[in-house]
Amino acid sequence: MRKILTIATLVLCLGLRAGAEEYAWKAKWITKQQGQSETNTWLAYRKDVDIEKVPVSLIARIAVDSRYWLWINGQQVVFEGGLKRGPSIGDGYYDKVEIAPFLKKGQNRLSILVCFFGKAGFSHLSSGTCALLFDAQSPEVEILSDGSWQASVQHGYGTASHPKTNHRLSESNLRYNANIFNFNWFKESEPDYLGAALELPFTPGEAPMGELVERPVPLWKDFGLKDYPSTRMSGDTLYCRLPYNCQFTPWLKVEAPMGRVISIYTDHDIVTGEKCVSAEYVTKDGVQEYENFGWMTGEEVYYVLPADVKVLGVKFRETGYDTEFAGTFSCSDPFLNDYWQKAQRTLYICMRDTYYDCPDRERAQWWGDEVNELNEAFYLLDRKADKLARKGIMELVRWQKPDGVMYAPIPCSNYFKELPMQILNSIGWYGFRGYGFYSGDFSFVKDVYPAVHKYLHEVWKLDSEGLPIYRVGAWDWPDAGAHQDRVAQLHLWYYLALKAEAEFARMLGKEADAAEDEALMANIAEMLNSKYWNGSAYITPGFEDLPDDRVQALAVISGVASVDKYPALKKVFAERYNATTYMFPYVLDALYTMGEPQMALDRMRKMYPTIMKDSCSTLYEHWNYDGSCNHAWAGGGVISMVRQLAGVDALKPGYQEFQVKPQMGDLKWLKTGFETNYGRIEVSLVKKGKRIEAEITVPEGTTCLAGGKTLTPGTHKVRL
Repeated sequence: MRKILTIATLVLCLGLRAGAEEYAWKAKWITKQQGQSETNTWLAYRKDVDIEKVPVSLIARIAVDSRYWLWINGQQVVFEGGLKRGPSIGDGYYDKVEIAPFLKKGQNRLSILVCFFGKAGFSHLSSGTCALLFDAQSPEVEILSDGSWQASVQHGYGTASHPKTNHRLSESNLRYNANIFNFNWFKESEPDYLGAALELPFTPGEAPMGELVERPVPLWKDFGLKDYPSTRMSGDTLYCRLPYNCQFTPWLKVEAPMGRVISIYTDHDIVTGEKCVSAEYVTKDGVQEYENFGWMTGEEVYYVLPADVKVLGVKFRETGYDTEFAGTFSCSDPFLNDYWQKAQRTLYICMRDTYYDCPDRERAQWWGDEVNELNEAFYLLDRKADKLARKGIMELVRWQKPDGVMYAPIPCSNYFKELPMQILNSIGWYGFRGYGFYSGDFSFVKDVYPAVHKYLHEVWKLDSEGLPIYRVGAWDWPDAGAHQDRVAQLHLWYYLALKAEAEFARMLGKEADAAEDEALMANIAEMLNSKYWNGSAYITPGFEDLPDDRVQALAVISGVASVDKYPALKKVFAERYNATTYMFPYVLDALYTMGEPQMALDRMRKMYPTIMKDSCSTLYEHWNYDGSCNHAWAGGGVISMVRQLAGVDALKPGYQEFQVKPQMGDLKWLKTGFETNYGRIEVSLVKKGKRIEAEITVPEGTTCLAGGKTLTPGTHKVRL
């Protein structure tokens, strides 16, 4: 009996580890011999299935390298499925799709288009094989990919003649020739001309596709085909304005002779020269429609048209991460309201398979960016966004090198360089701990702790004074810009990483680890205050530049700087503006920590306008409109706008207990609201002389401390 129970327990555990699947994989990986490993290959698959009784539910598990589109009986079921490969090195993801509502009694036709990137990139680890795995099982119906399926290379697709996309991108510029392969091949009426599929000699879990992990984030949100808000023709180009910078696929309907080439670009490609994704369409004779499935980004779309092509219609389809713009903010300063809106739009366009640094030239999960982004998401979006942060956390630790080094961006095929201080931030107080505390989800800690501990205590070495020895890693980049006191920055980032690990250690009952971390922290603080503090600022001995505001900010927010040092530090912040858009939120945090809200507001008003062009709906990468115009790390100011300016900060994980303790500076009124896993928090603040009249909505299951009172669920009016 004990043996039976042990086996049952093992099976249960294995099932949970594999994603609680009801069935083992039965399907076969299938492809076509021709073109299966060529860059930018597109394969068309088809299967006719006869069904006597449609099941109530039929979940299809679908895996590909790299993207797929699914139709059943000519009806679109999935518009761009699949995730870029790399939950860990060599492994991939699979989708779960409910297909029962699309089936009918009798014959059903499944049609799947697969795109294979087939090249290296900063956000994807190619398997080297274009293949499909389709596995749908129920007691009544099984639909399994195998040699009975039809398949063909979709030769209509190829690579456009434009300059190649940026080397960081896995995606290629896309060309479609309507004379070679019917774009509407998936419709029921199309004849059977695809040919037999080829079964591959490996099973799920084996190389080159590796282990398959259930997709941890939702399928993309499809906003449907829409008209452009405005269009204008100038010369040979139709200019189509988008409502805002978004991830979209362009659509056209034209009447044309055969063989005319229509080029499609965006302003982010043509104007910035970033070598973004673009497209070409080669016409057949007559009236025709085409949607380019390679998604683009920009504020404006350019259709370059031959003279004898007549445009009958143009549209765009926005797609993106499935989350809502749940966070709201308005106040008496229109500039802050505009900044919030642009930060929200910028964050959303930097989300898809991972949090991106930008969606045009890289689409890469740089973790310095992600720390800012995952914290912004608590106030700008609904809680479905948290799944993307957790996905990134798990990928970062699973890609750890055998020597303990962690690096970004990952997943990756062609870049493996550590940025030491960004990684310390990522695994530390604002990164891993920030996600856990503000989401209320610390369940990941047991899985990441070994990697975090190895990185902090094996990769990093201490000198004779107990300070971390400076490591340049593969890229010595703590922040953009000059005047960086890097050694002092390192000590403080290491301190904050230890602070997070000590908290994680106690959660896991590792008291000895926590005590070791806290002893190291105490020593670092003592050394900084005795050897780096010069009476007016923290400066590394021998550093010949003026004090670095980044260092002073980290000293304040870490707690290393005591309150008696604040007057001197205030003078440094009044004079030094070294931090760029990545580190700027930490400076704001420090100013509020010191009780200087007006300095924080004045700093935002001085610097943030230089990344906010009126013609752009998103924020620039660096001050003075430098870099790309859609970097979400530049939206980090929204974090302090909620946590410190409005003063709505969590006291217990996930906002189970929170406070409202505003520092409004010169603002006359302020309103903000955001979603937690307990419900929505709403706060309205109006200055009345030296007091603030507050209206606070407290969700069920939470309490709020405000005005010396403990507020229970409901809406309350309080004087602060």
